[in-house]
Amino acid sequence: MNKTIFNITKMDCPSEEQLIRMKLQNLDTVKSLEFDIPNRKLDVYHNENPGTILSALEALNLNTTLISTEESQAVFATDTNNKQRKLLWTVLLINFLFFGFEMSFGILSNSMGLVADSLDMLADSIVYALALFAVGGTIERKGNIAKFAGYFQILLAVIGFIEVIRRFIGIEQMPDFKTMIIVSVLALIANVLCLYLLQKSKSKEAHMQASMIFTSNDVIINSGVIIAAILVKLLNSSYPDLIIGAVVFLIVAKGAYRILKLAK
Repeated sequence: MNKTIFNITKMDCPSEEQLIRMKLQNLDTVKSLEFDIPNRKLDVYHNENPGTILSALEALNLNTTLISTEESQAVFATDTNNKQRKLLWTVLLINFLFFGFEMSFGILSNSMGLVADSLDMLADSIVYALALFAVGGTIERKGNIAKFAGYFQILLAVIGFIEVIRRFIGIEQMPDFKTMIIVSVLALIANVLCLYLLQKSKSKEAHMQASMIFTSNDVIINSGVIIAAILVKLLNSSYPDLIIGAVVFLIVAKGAYRILKLAK
C-alpha cells in the first residue's frame, strides 16, 4: 500500500471534504483518506499509481498538487458507515429545518439577509444529503444528484440576486431588524449544536477541525446578518440588509459551482 500526500489550496471547509470523499469513493485503489483542512493537506492510502487519484482531484478545480508518495504499512479500523449516516442525517435535518425557519421569517420580516442565510443553510443540507445518498451508490446516480442540487442552488442564487437588485432600485418596506437579530441568533445556536454533535462523534479525527472551520464560516454569516440588522436600525436604511444578502448569495452560488464540478 502507498501513502500519497496532496496539497489542496482551496480546501477550507467540510463542503470541500465531502466533495472530495464523493469524488474518490468509487476508486477501488483508494483505501482511506485523512484530511488536514487547516493545512490544506490530504493523505490518501491507496494501491497502484496515484495518477488516477490526482486526475480525479484536479477535476474539482480546488488547485491540487501532489507532494509525495511513499510505501505505508497502515492498518485501518472497521468501517463506521452506520454511525456516519446517523450523524449526517442529524446535521442535515437541523440545517434543513433552519432553512425553512429562516426563509419563513425572512419573507415575513422583509429581510433579504435572512432569506440569503436560509439558502446557505439549504446549501449545507444539500452537501450532507449528497454525502448520504452517494454512499453505496453508482457514479451515475451520484452525478445526477449533484447536477440537480447544483443547478437548483444556482437558480435560487440568481432569483435572490434579481430580488436584491429590484429592491435596490425600487422603494421597499424596511426590514424588521428585531426579527433579523432574533432569528440569526437562533441560527447561530443551531450551528453551534451541529458543531457539538460533529465534534462528539469525531473527536479524534480530522472532521472535528473541519467542522470547526465550517461552523466558523456560518457564524461569520450569522454575525453579518446581525450587524446588518443593527445598521438598518441606526441608518434607517434597507441597504445593509441588501448588501449582506448579496454577499451570501455569492457564497451559495460558489458552493453550487463546486457541486456541479463534482457531477462531471
